[in-house]
Amino acid sequence: MTEMTEQKIEQSFIKKLVELKYSYRPDITDRASLERNFRENFEALNRVNLTEGEFKRLLDGIISPDVFTAARTLRERNSFTRDDGTPLNYTLVNIKDWCKNTFEVINQLRMNSDNSHHRYDVIILINGVPVVQVELKTLGINPRRAMEQIVDYKNDPGNGYSRTLLCFLQLFIVSNRGSTYYFANNNARHFAFNADERFLPIYQFASEDNKKIAHLDDFADSFLVKCTLGQMISRYMVLIASEQKLMMMRPYQIYAVKAIVDCIHQNCGNGYIWHTTGSGKTLTSFKASTLLKDNPDIEKCLFVVDRKDLDRQTREEFNKFQEGCVEENTNTGTLVRRLLSDDYADKVIVTTIQKLGLALDENSKRNKQQKKDGRSTYKEQLEPLRDKRIVFIFDECHRSQFGENHKAIKEFFPQAQLFGFTGTPIFEVNSTAKQFEGEVGQFKTTVDLFQKQLHAYTITHAIEDANVLRFHVDYFKPEGKGAPKPGESLAKRAIVDAILAKHNTATGGRRFNALLATASINDAIEYHALFKTLQDEKQAADPDFQPLNIACVFSPPAEGDADVKQIQEDLPQEKEDNAVEPEKKKAALKAILADYNARFGSNHTVNEFDLYYQDVQKRIKDQQWPNADYPHAQKIDVTIVVDMLLTGFDSKYLNTLYVDKNLKHHGLIQAFSRTNRVLNGSKPYGNILDFRQQQDAVDAAIALFSGENAGPKEREIWLVDKAPVVIEKLQVAVQELDAFMKSQGLSCAPEAVPNLKGDDARAGFINHFKEVQRLKTQLDQYTDLSDDNAATIEQILPKESLLGFRGAYLETAQRLKVQQGKATHKPSPDVDQLDFEFVLFASAVIDYDYIMGLIARFTEQTPGKQKMSREQLVGLIQSDAKFLDEREDIGAYIATLQAGEALSEGTIREGYQRFKTEKQSQELAELAQRHGLETAALQAFVDDIILRMIFDGEQLGNLMAPLNLGWKARTQKELALMDDLTPFLHKRAQGRDISGLSAYEQ
Repeated sequence: MTEMTEQKIEQSFIKKLVELKYSYRPDITDRASLERNFRENFEALNRVNLTEGEFKRLLDGIISPDVFTAARTLRERNSFTRDDGTPLNYTLVNIKDWCKNTFEVINQLRMNSDNSHHRYDVIILINGVPVVQVELKTLGINPRRAMEQIVDYKNDPGNGYSRTLLCFLQLFIVSNRGSTYYFANNNARHFAFNADERFLPIYQFASEDNKKIAHLDDFADSFLVKCTLGQMISRYMVLIASEQKLMMMRPYQIYAVKAIVDCIHQNCGNGYIWHTTGSGKTLTSFKASTLLKDNPDIEKCLFVVDRKDLDRQTREEFNKFQEGCVEENTNTGTLVRRLLSDDYADKVIVTTIQKLGLALDENSKRNKQQKKDGRSTYKEQLEPLRDKRIVFIFDECHRSQFGENHKAIKEFFPQAQLFGFTGTPIFEVNSTAKQFEGEVGQFKTTVDLFQKQLHAYTITHAIEDANVLRFHVDYFKPEGKGAPKPGESLAKRAIVDAILAKHNTATGGRRFNALLATASINDAIEYHALFKTLQDEKQAADPDFQPLNIACVFSPPAEGDADVKQIQEDLPQEKEDNAVEPEKKKAALKAILADYNARFGSNHTVNEFDLYYQDVQKRIKDQQWPNADYPHAQKIDVTIVVDMLLTGFDSKYLNTLYVDKNLKHHGLIQAFSRTNRVLNGSKPYGNILDFRQQQDAVDAAIALFSGENAGPKEREIWLVDKAPVVIEKLQVAVQELDAFMKSQGLSCAPEAVPNLKGDDARAGFINHFKEVQRLKTQLDQYTDLSDDNAATIEQILPKESLLGFRGAYLETAQRLKVQQGKATHKPSPDVDQLDFEFVLFASAVIDYDYIMGLIARFTEQTPGKQKMSREQLVGLIQSDAKFLDEREDIGAYIATLQAGEALSEGTIREGYQRFKTEKQSQELAELAQRHGLETAALQAFVDDIILRMIFDGEQLGNLMAPLNLGWKARTQKELALMDDLTPFLHKRAQGRDISGLSAYEQ
C-alpha cells in the first residue's frame, strides 16, 4: 500500500470535517479574504454594520501579539466606541453557547506579513475567528520535532501569528494521519523548549477508559465535533492569570470534571475520582469548582483539604489559575462568615476539614465559650445553610475524613453532595478504619464514604502516558553475615554509609535530591546526628570528600498550638511520638534548626515551624541545575523525614527515596510517588533504595493500585528493567552503532565521525548514538550495579570512547541543528525530523566551576607529568552539552596556557573572561566591516538584544524584526547580516554572557 501524500491526507481530513457539518471555504486563501469573512460573521453575531474605518479600528484593537490577551478577548464581552461616539458591546463568538457559532474549515492559507510568506495546512474558524491550526505530515515525525517546527514558524521575524487574526489561535494539532497530537498556543516564554528540553504539555486524546485515539479520523470524530471543540476551548482550557499562560486539560481531567458536573446536575449522590498522584488533581478540582460557581442550584462549593500546608498550597494553586478567586480563611470564624456570605467571590471556598469540623462541633472550645457568653454558636449561625445544596470536594481521601468530622458534615448538610479525589483509594485490604477515632467499620473504605467511583486514571495509565516515571527499586542487601530479615532495620551507621556511597550515583551526580524516610522522630534525630559525625570523619580522612547538605523535618510537640495540631492530624506517627518526652523532641528540633540556620544563613525558630517547613520545601523544589543558576551550597541533598513530605508534595528535582521504615499499600505508593515527577531525559525513573527488604509489600501495592485490569504485566509497567537487561540493550545499541559506521565505510571510533559523508549519514549517527547515551544515562543512576556489571559496561563502551563519541555527537548535532533553523536551506527529511536532546549529554558534576578548577590544576602540573593532558581536558569539555556554546572559546583559551604556569583559579577565571571579551570584540568588528557598518552602532544593537534576551526572556526572532540599523525596508543586505548575527547572538544569550557589553556597564 502506497503512503498517502500530504495533499491527500489534507483533502481526506477536510472531507471528514465536512461530514461533521463544517463549512469548507476554499475561497478563503489570504489575509484579505480571512478578514472579510470575519467581518461578516462579526456583524451578523453583534447585529451591526461597521464602516470601513470602524472595522479597521476594531482589528487594530483586538489583534494582539500577546496570546493571553487575545485568548481573554475571545472569551469575554468587549466594548468599542463607534464613529458617532456610541458604545458597542460585542463578542467575537457566541460565548453563551459555543455550539451556535459558525464552524468553517480553510486550507493553504497564505499570510503575507513583512518578509514572511507562510502557508498553513488547515485552519478551523469559529465565527470567522481562526482558533485551531492543523499541520499534517506524511512521515512518522517525532511530535517533538513537529512542535519545534511550529515554534520556529512562530519565532520567524515578521510571522503572521502576532499581527493578524491568527493571534487568536488556541490550539495546534499535528498529525501524520496515524498519530495525532495537540497542544495549546502560548506566548514565546511558554511556547518553546526550556533548559530542561521539555515542552509540556502535549496531548494525545483518549476515550473515557483511557484508550488512545490516535488516528486522525478517529480524533476528528471524538475531538472535532463542533460542540465538543467549542467545549474544549471554552470550558476545558484554563487561562492561568499569574503566568499569563494557556493550559489545556488532559483527557482524563476532562472526563472527571464532566462526571462531577453531571452527577450534580442530575443530583444523583456522591462519588470519587481515582486519579493517581502527580496527575494534576488540583487543576481538575479547580475546573470543577469554577464550573459549579455558575450553577444557580448550588449554594456553595467547598474544596476541603486535610492540613494547613495543603490548604495554603491549594489556595495558591487555585489563585494561580484565576487571580483572587479564593481568599484565605485565617480561622474558623472567617470560614463561617464566608459560608454565610452572598458574595459571588465566596461561592468557592478552600478550607481544611479541621476548621469545618470545629464549626460543626458544639463541644469545641469556641462554641462552648460563645454559648456561655449568650451568643449563637458557629453551628447555630450555619443553620440557614442546613437544607441548601452544598458541594464538598475533598482532596486526598486521608484518614481524618473517616472520623467524626465527615460524620458531622453528612448529618448537618443532608442535601450536600460529596466528591473525593484520591490517588490511592482505601479498599477492604488496606483499610485501617478501626483506628479512626473509635468508629469501628463505620467508614471503612473510600466507597463507604463516597458511594461510587466516577472516573479512574491509575498510576499504570500515567506511566504508559509518560505523565509520571517508572520506579527503580534497589532492595539493599549488606555484604556478609547478619543481614536483617524483611521488614527489619539495618544498623543506622550501615545505612548512612550506604547512602554516602550511593548518593552521587542515585541522584545523577547530585543533579537531584532525596528523602530519607524513617520510622520515628527518635530515628530521624539519630540519623541527623549520625550524618554529621560520619561526614566529619570522612572529611578528616579525605580532604576531597564533598559532604552532603542534610536537612531534617518533623513536627514539634503541639503544646496547644492549633496550627501544629492541625498539621499533625494526618501525621499519625509524629503525633504519637510527640506524646512521649516532648521536651526532648523539642530540644532536638531546636538543635536541628540551629544547624540548618548555620548552613543556609536562615533564622528559623521552633515557634514559627511552618516558615521552616516552607523553606525546606522550597529548597527541594529549587534544585535548579547547573550550579551556576543555584549554588550547591543553597541546596538540600537529603531531607530526613518521618511522615512529612511523604504525601501531597511534588518536586521534579527529587528523584530518590531512601527507606528505613515499614511501608505498605497506599502509604508505600504515596511515598514512592514523591520521586516520579517527569523532568527530562536526565531523570529516567524514580529511585527507591529500600533498607528493609520490602519486596512483598511493593508487589502487593502494585497489584492493589493498578486498577480493575491488574495483571502480571503491571510490574513490568511500574518497574524499570533489571541492570543485566539494560546492559544487554546497551550492547545491542553499541553493536548497531558499529554496524552503521561500517556501512558508511568507517570504523566505529569517535575520530571517524567527522568523515561521515552527507547530512543523512550524520543524522543516522545522531539517532544511533543518542540511543546509546540514553541507556548509559539509565545505567548511571542504578544503585545496585555489581562490580561485574560495571566491568561489562566498561568493556562494551570504554569511558574514553564514550567521551569521544559525546564530543562528536555535540559537534555533529550543532551543525545539523543550525540547518534545521535556516529558512534559506531546506534540510533532508532525515535531518528535518531529528530531535537532539542535548540534556542527555550534560554532566551534573562537570559545571563551569569544576572546569575552571581543572584548568587551574592543569597549569600547576609539572610538564611531562600531567595527570590530565591538554587533549583530555579539551575532550572533557567538548563532551558536555553545557559548554556547547563555549567549547571553542574554552578550548582556544586552554591552548594559550602552559603546564607549570601555576595560575590560581581566580586568575584563570579573569584570564578567560578577558580572552572571551577580546575574541568577541574581534568577531564583531569583522562582522561590521563585512557588512559596511560602524562597529559602535553594531555593538550597541548587539548589547540591547543580548540584554533583552537574557533578562526579559524575549525571543531572538522577535527582537530582530525589524533590525534597528537605519534600513527602512528589509533588504538582502539586512537578511545576510541576520544570518551572520543569529549564531553570534544566540551563543551569547544561551551562555548568559554579559561580559564586554557597553549597555550593561553603563
